[in-house]
Amino acid sequence: MNISRLLFALLLLLAALAGQAADFKTVGATPVVLYDAPSLKGNKLFIVPRGAPLEVVLSYGEWVKVRDITGDLAWTQAKGLSPKRNVVVKSANVKVKAEADESSTTVFVADKSVILEYLEPAANDWTKVRHRDGLIGYIRNADIWGI
Repeated sequence: MNISRLLFALLLLLAALAGQAADFKTVGATPVVLYDAPSLKGNKLFIVPRGAPLEVVLSYGEWVKVRDITGDLAWTQAKGLSPKRNVVVKSANVKVKAEADESSTTVFVADKSVILEYLEPAANDWTKVRHRDGLIGYIRNADIWGI
């Protein structure tokens, strides 16, 4: 009977973890180095520019395991990340609209890899964003990474 309780508890834990939203952070004021291990002695894999979003997968002391837009996993120091939220445009020539509606007027067009500030979720799979030039609009969730 104890084994079945343990399995049930494990299933509940897995269901709770699967239902959690992804935890995204943004690279702070300076670029961060991604390592293959949670140590400065690890192999340096990539340098991620400031403002880029990273998904936090695991925290381990002063280190976090992160996933980037390509899906690669690596480690970085938590102190280099900011709670500010940014997103990255995944496709070329994505129209950012005045309202969360495809028929709305286009405020600006964002190219692939452009970083936008995440402002808030909107209805019907849209997200409100701000360009670094100050322009604000709505973009489809399918066209961005970091939410």
